[in-house]
This record gives sequence, C-alpha cells and structure tokens, in this order.
Amino acid sequence: MAEKTLRDAFHETLKDVYYAEKQSVRALKKAAKAAEAPELKQAFATHAEESANHVERLVQVFELLGKPARAKTCEAMQGITAEMEEDLEEFGGSEAADHVLVGCAQAVEHYEIARYGLLKSWAGKLGMAEAARLLGETLEEEKRTDALLSKLADALPFSDAEPAGEAADEAATPAPRAKAKSRA
Repeated sequence: MAEKTLRDAFHETLKDVYYAEKQSVRALKKAAKAAEAPELKQAFATHAEESANHVERLVQVFELLGKPARAKTCEAMQGITAEMEEDLEEFGGSEAADHVLVGCAQAVEHYEIARYGLLKSWAGKLGMAEAARLLGETLEEEKRTDALLSKLADALPFSDAEPAGEAADEAATPAPRAKAKSRA
C-alpha cells in the first residue's frame, strides 16, 4: 500500500467539502422557506445561490487536480443538517425559530470556513496557486455570510418575558439578610 501524501489528503478533503457544499445548498433553501424575518429569508436565499457557485468552484479545483468531481459523504454536514431538521420540528413557528435557524446556519458556515481555510493552505503548500485562489475566494464569501448572520441574529426580535423557570428560581431564593447592627 502506497504511503498517503498531502495531495491525497487534499483530494479526500475536497470530496468531503464538495458533498458538504451540495448539502448546504439544500439546507439553505429549506432555511429560506422556514425563516420568518424577511432579511433572514433573503440572506438564506442569496447564500444558497452563492453556495451553488461554490460547488462550481470546487468542480474547477477538481479539474486543476486532474480528478473527477466526486463527493464523499461528509458525516459532519450530515450531523449539522440533521440537527437543523430536528430544530425546525421542535422550534418551527415559535418565537425562537429564526434564532435557531441562524444558529444552525452558522454551524454550517463555521464548518465550511474551517475546511476552506485548510484546503486553501494545503493548495498553497502543494503549489496549486489557482486552486488556492479559488478556495480563498469561497473562504472570504463564507466569512462574509457568517458576519451577516451574526448581524441579522442581533437584530432579530425577542420577547423580554422572563422564563417561568428563572422567575420561580428567584422567588425560591431567600433575600440576603441585613447585617445586624453591632451594639458597642
């Protein structure tokens, strides 16, 4: 068996990200449909289109590597998208739904940022300047999307109502005792 190389690791990770990015497009389309806030709907729809372009860039990187564009199941992305499905079922239609969607989308973005950063670095080490440029372009778009999601999350409305559990906890906690005055 031949010893594995950085080029092999690059190719395997590229297949993983190719799968992840295709899943991301599907997840973002679902998120756009489920989101209530118009700005959030638009951000998800726009990033779904951008992610479709990321898939095309990955195809270009495969071509630069001289390999066919093939996906390898990405367990991490399967987990993140499964969690999103669960969260949509549990929180869909609630006040927390958009907040939860942002959290799920940022989990996707953070995974992709980590992978694109790694691939860009490896492409540079392998002397693949054009691949590094393409991967870097996608990396910057993922970072911008993450920053936009953070901004949108901060702007999402929420109720000031205190959860019953915290109010009950505070009521059960005795008030601090006043210090007794010392008599001298």
